[in-house]
Amino acid sequence: MSELRSTPRHRRSRTALAAGVPLALAAAGTLAYGADLGALGLTAQRASAAAPSWAADTADGFASVNSLGQNGTYGGRGGQVVTVRTQAELEKYATATQPYVIVVAGAITMNPVGKEIKVQSDKTIVGAGTSGHIVGGGFFLGSGVHNVIIRNLTIRDSYQGIWNDKDHDFDAIQMDGAHHVWIDHNDLRHMADGLIDVRKDSTNVTVSWNKLSDNNKTFGIGWTENVKTDITIHHNWIRETEQRNPSTDNAAHAHLYNNFLEDVPGTDIWSSYGNYARGATKMVLENSYFQGVKNPVIKDSGAAVVQRGSVFSGTSGRNESGGTAFDPKAYYPYSLDKAADVPGLLKSGTGPRASIGTTAGTKAAAATTLTVAQDGSGQYRTVQAAVNAVPANNPSRVVIAVKPGTYRETVKVPSNKPHVTIQGTGGSRKDTTIVYNNAAGTPKPGGGTYGTSGSATVAVEADDFQARNLTISNDFDEKANQGLSGQQAVALRTAADKVFLDRIIVSGDQDTLLLDTAAKDRLGRVYVSDSYVIGNVDFIFGRATAVVDRSVITLKKRWNGASGGYVTAPSTAANRKGILIANSTVNGDVSAGSFHLGRPWHAGGDASLDPQTTVRNTNLSAAIKSTPWTDMSGFSWKDDRFAEYKNSGAGAGSASANRPHLTDAQAADQEVADWLAGWTPSAS
Repeated sequence: MSELRSTPRHRRSRTALAAGVPLALAAAGTLAYGADLGALGLTAQRASAAAPSWAADTADGFASVNSLGQNGTYGGRGGQVVTVRTQAELEKYATATQPYVIVVAGAITMNPVGKEIKVQSDKTIVGAGTSGHIVGGGFFLGSGVHNVIIRNLTIRDSYQGIWNDKDHDFDAIQMDGAHHVWIDHNDLRHMADGLIDVRKDSTNVTVSWNKLSDNNKTFGIGWTENVKTDITIHHNWIRETEQRNPSTDNAAHAHLYNNFLEDVPGTDIWSSYGNYARGATKMVLENSYFQGVKNPVIKDSGAAVVQRGSVFSGTSGRNESGGTAFDPKAYYPYSLDKAADVPGLLKSGTGPRASIGTTAGTKAAAATTLTVAQDGSGQYRTVQAAVNAVPANNPSRVVIAVKPGTYRETVKVPSNKPHVTIQGTGGSRKDTTIVYNNAAGTPKPGGGTYGTSGSATVAVEADDFQARNLTISNDFDEKANQGLSGQQAVALRTAADKVFLDRIIVSGDQDTLLLDTAAKDRLGRVYVSDSYVIGNVDFIFGRATAVVDRSVITLKKRWNGASGGYVTAPSTAANRKGILIANSTVNGDVSAGSFHLGRPWHAGGDASLDPQTTVRNTNLSAAIKSTPWTDMSGFSWKDDRFAEYKNSGAGAGSASANRPHLTDAQAADQEVADWLAGWTPSAS
């Protein structure tokens, strides 16, 4: 397939990921069904209960259109739900003739590198929450294969060290003559060839809500003289890729809308072009956002491109349209998001979701629900009263549904009350707020002061806790209390394992979010997703193994209007993982170059601790210092574990002795799934 020619844009060599190096991830084990040993003695697990709700999801766009004897795309719906953890298990079910819903629970490293499993019809292949990884290989859908869903997976790292690789056709997802295929909510990156190849008259394909990044040839469509392909491409974040973004050759109907194409300045990958309509393609392009992309929209003389509603920011070169295409609404219904909203929407919404591929749907139905409302319309008027009503050592999920309002109280979930969810019921996370104003130096009734950990508005000491769709705040007034010794004021403290904070706001000043463990020798995993954390000094801190993923970290000025502070202060125990900030944004209305990303907190002067913060794939505003790490209380950050990987934005910087970056191989062992270590967070 001929492409627009340009000088190679990749500005530094890459190191190939070593074959056979798996992601350090234990089996997630979230679908605890009866064992199916099968003819090969495998350990896949099958469902003995009703399938979860996500297993019934169906495609939109052209994959939903009835044609070629297939009525829409629903994958393996109706077939057995099986859980796989090895390549042999995955191949067994993906290549079977029967329908299956195949849940990938953990990282599967392909052998040999570049192996593409030949998927047969009527399959759903889905990652279990964020834990499903295919490393060093992918999937192939051959002629006539139909009704396939590939969803919620991370497919990565078949890259062999050659940027424009002609010898290794190692794709993430390739289809030759397939039809009715839905590719949704995946993270595809760093492959030797294409991330997605839709070839040889493949049709009725929808590609939605994926993150495609760190690649040369991203997304190719065509490789045929025929004009048959019908494809919908919507809500995809295409970031740091050089070409085929996508390249669409001889497509009968190509509908592209609400996509975000981003070329970050100062990085080692430059875009050659964005959306390319080749041959006789008819393309409709709507409400997408192009940031910094060279040649954002180009077309051949025989192609038709109808453009409407897109935003072009910092782009250059060709931006073309012309001809008559088609009306997508004649084929299927859809709605458009505003183009201006697309970057924020896609940064938080693309890629694998914790709620897909797990049994959350069935668990939630069995949960006990307690309602809280200030006006007396619920069972309880305070959140703490509802927590008190949870029986000790409760064996199953209890959801405390909190109606909109501001609840000025402190809340403690004790260690003998696991499986508690506190969930706001309003339309926004701002509608329900739990707030108080204790600080470390605030006097306690009966004498003494609260101390930092005791100042928390909400304190969680019970495992398997979740908070969702609400705001937790500490509004201690530093300015009015300058005479008080101990200005630290915690909004949320966790000292437990398997804590899932989903779509919340945690707001304060100094020491906003304390992520701790029950004891120094105890594991405490915390997953913060799609949330906002606001503060100024050490405001994400503690001993936990914690992930802040797809979130916004907002820097705020001090009480006197001054800028300056520290995002993280890990106090990680040796041989544990510390704080990981991934796929997020760090910003705020503060001065440029005034904030550090972190410093090592050796709590109590404990020299045995080994604090760790990794910040990766995150957009850093100009507020971040060019030397982002600093010492604390006589301990040098250089003696501990602080690093970055592939960050972007005005606050990002190149590697140096004062700004360590992970290598690709090191980064492969510092993924979100590595931190969670066998736990798959699921909404319940």
